[in-house]
Amino acid sequence: MSNDVVQDATPQPGGGDRVAAPSPHGTAKDAGDTGYSKDLKARHINMIAIGGAIGTGLFLGAGGRLASAGPALALAYAVCGLFAFFVVKALGELVLHRPSSGSFVSYSREFLGEKGAYVAGWMYFLNWSTTGIADITAIALYTHYWSFFTDIPQWVLALIALAVVLAINMISVKIFGELEFWFAVIKVAALVIFMIIGIVLLATQHPVDGAAPGLANLTDHGGIFPEGLMPVVIVMQGVVFAYSCVELVGVTAGETAEPHKVVPKAVNAIMWRVGFFYVGSVVLLALLLPWNQYKDGQSPFVTVLSKLGVDGAGDIMNLVVLTAAMSSLNSGLYSTGRILRSMAVAGSAPKFTARMNSSQVPYGGILLTSAVCVVGVGLNYVVPGKAFEIVLNIAALGIISTWCTIMLCHWVFVRRAKAGLVERPAFRLPFSPVTEWVTIAFLLGVVALMWNDPEVGRRTVMLIPLIAVALVAGWFAVRGRVNAAAAEREAAAAGEPARE
Repeated sequence: MSNDVVQDATPQPGGGDRVAAPSPHGTAKDAGDTGYSKDLKARHINMIAIGGAIGTGLFLGAGGRLASAGPALALAYAVCGLFAFFVVKALGELVLHRPSSGSFVSYSREFLGEKGAYVAGWMYFLNWSTTGIADITAIALYTHYWSFFTDIPQWVLALIALAVVLAINMISVKIFGELEFWFAVIKVAALVIFMIIGIVLLATQHPVDGAAPGLANLTDHGGIFPEGLMPVVIVMQGVVFAYSCVELVGVTAGETAEPHKVVPKAVNAIMWRVGFFYVGSVVLLALLLPWNQYKDGQSPFVTVLSKLGVDGAGDIMNLVVLTAAMSSLNSGLYSTGRILRSMAVAGSAPKFTARMNSSQVPYGGILLTSAVCVVGVGLNYVVPGKAFEIVLNIAALGIISTWCTIMLCHWVFVRRAKAGLVERPAFRLPFSPVTEWVTIAFLLGVVALMWNDPEVGRRTVMLIPLIAVALVAGWFAVRGRVNAAAAEREAAAAGEPARE
């Protein structure tokens, strides 16, 4: 069997890397998709889509962002949510063109060539491996909230969290789907209950911290933009990161039996869920209390409930944010395992990451991501107070790169459709190609605006040249294997024996 995409690949002038040529039939089977079970059901995909749009970025991060940007944070969530929807809509259309567990890496190989797939895959790995470090750090911090765990070192708790989630991922995709389903149920239930409480408080004008909730909390404390526009712009980086799991829908599509039925429903539902849960929650929080009563490091939901005198509010919400962090870590190991396998069969990732166990789980890639997370355990030992901040900003660059790649793939896909080389499904991203370029411009604008934040954002931007150098060096290291895999693909397509 070929070890890469089964389609034509034409050598480029000058002996460069081979770039996949468009298939005349609009299909390009990725050998990295073989061997998977189809055990993810519609309910799994739908709840994974919900869980991907709800995480610690809302449950925990919204507190600090409200404190810095004020009620205008709701607008930031709405704007970023719209572009996140464009990204997942574009990915959904590509999924219906050809479902693949390699997701946007497989589509990059088809539409942007091997270099595009290489960059997309390793930037996504950078995103999730560093997010995994952030997740295990967060889990350790949340666990320390309870006095029973206070005496246990932070790095030990981080290592235990990693070991538990790693074991779950190794069992089967069905177990992963079930776990994500119930993680999402917990998060959604917590939000719905809080929103019901908040609406009742508004309707009855029940005092919160001695004052009646309502529009006065907006108008009497500096208005929608109490600190001006710049703080709202600066928090965009964190808001984009809060949506960073929505692309998981594309990866899971390769392991469901009916992606053409399941994916459109899951993608379309993301839009109203974003509006209801993210924007609705922030508006509600701003109405219940003045924006300057929220603070960084504390869940805004805990802030409201504690001022109501609700016993155990902190314990309940801490359990929810702990669940959100576990869910994120679980998703990161799952997705990078599939992405790295797609890259490995093309030669751009280590060969062992293509290996699968008897439960049809690509354990090689999962172990590689876990190995990077072990470095995170070391960070929790060396600099426990800074581990979360260090890795979170690197992860933000990874997700912005991934989203830009998805939009570029979709743009090329639409161009080929107009040329009659592929056929677009009925489920489409609207207003192409304007939507793609506006989204890319917005995402690059977020990166540029990071420079205005000297504390964190500027240092993050300064990492870009270092990442670029590492990617170039890595490409020259794997280029030979990539070309060999492409040659084998050519031979297989021509019905010839594979070249030694």
